[in-house]
Amino acid sequence: MPRFAANTSVDAGVSRAEIERTLRRYGCDEFGYMSSRDQAVILFTLHSRRVKFVLPLPDQSSSEFTRTPSRGQPRTPAAALEAWEQAVRQRWRALALCVKAKLEAVEAGIETYDQAFLAHFVLPSGQTVSERIRPELDGAWQGRRLRLVAGMS
Repeated sequence: MPRFAANTSVDAGVSRAEIERTLRRYGCDEFGYMSSRDQAVILFTLHSRRVKFVLPLPDQSSSEFTRTPSRGQPRTPAAALEAWEQAVRQRWRALALCVKAKLEAVEAGIETYDQAFLAHFVLPSGQTVSERIRPELDGAWQGRRLRLVAGMS
């Protein structure tokens, strides 16, 4: 299956700045980001809700980047770096699309802000709603009783 923006030349920093500009256009009054070797995080506050998106970044030492896709031959260090940077750019473009699409869906009345961003709301514990309820949902799929309210702080 084709990947969105698989061949993009848009720098990751440009995509991050685009996300920030988009959020500001929709009324965001706080924005921040940080990144490490394996992930980037954007945080923002909009409609009195703190929101967090975690963007997993690819492992630079993965054979996806160190070897050619067709024959599995070793790539030069420069070619491996370029392949990895391309994957990082692609992920940032996909995040920009995701955030913009959610905001546009809210603007068009397709869903409410809470519906669009619920999984990414940050709870007082620092966890996102998704991080908090995913274990409960996994248990529910296995036939255990769902306890969504207890311990949500």
